[in-house]
Amino acid sequence: MEPQEINVGIDTSSKQLDIYVRPTGQFFSVANDKNGIKDAIKQLQPLKPQRVLIESTGRLELQFVCAADKAGLPIVVCNPSQIRSFAKSAGRLAKTDKLDAMDIAHFGEAMKLRLSTLKPEKLRGISDLLTVRSQCLEMSTMQKNRLQRMPKSVHKPIKTILSTIKKELQGIDKKLDKLVNSVSEWRQRRDLLLSAKGVGNVLAYTLMSELPELGKLNRKEIAALVGVAPMNRDSGSF
Repeated sequence: MEPQEINVGIDTSSKQLDIYVRPTGQFFSVANDKNGIKDAIKQLQPLKPQRVLIESTGRLELQFVCAADKAGLPIVVCNPSQIRSFAKSAGRLAKTDKLDAMDIAHFGEAMKLRLSTLKPEKLRGISDLLTVRSQCLEMSTMQKNRLQRMPKSVHKPIKTILSTIKKELQGIDKKLDKLVNSVSEWRQRRDLLLSAKGVGNVLAYTLMSELPELGKLNRKEIAALVGVAPMNRDSGSF
């Protein structure tokens, strides 16, 4: 009798990892932080899974992916839209954290996915650079606002700060180009964004940093997430 093939599905959020083991049916949740991830890996290693599958969110899964890779677990980073399509084709319309984790594990078992070739350290580097880039842009906006409000006597140091931030941003963008080009998934996401009229590297990287859900939700869902979708407010009488 052949040993059972173990596929582990992990549903990811900013605060929690929901983990389902197929076909044993084991389910547990841990915090999406250093201690929670350490606990999850400790529970998964004795199972000797064929695959540990986690959705690609662009950022939320990175800490687990890096730790699991270091621990020698067979990681597969999945496309969320493919998993959702798979679940719908299997007749699964409901969505809960546990059901999502079950769908991810089932998807891995059915599709016999290959292990990810993405290098966690590169993903971490991209995420960190995007975070620092976003912080630099915030600092730049603050200084530009000060430049408008403050008297001309203090414009010189403000402009010096803005010039320094600009140089740092240029250096970050060069590093991002190098790293993004080395990871096919991120390169494809950037190139898709750049194919839209009026979108350049700066906007593409900003969207990748601030809106990792882009490309995984339909136009109505992404508009609602960003906050630009019109919402009915006509319940009751006014």
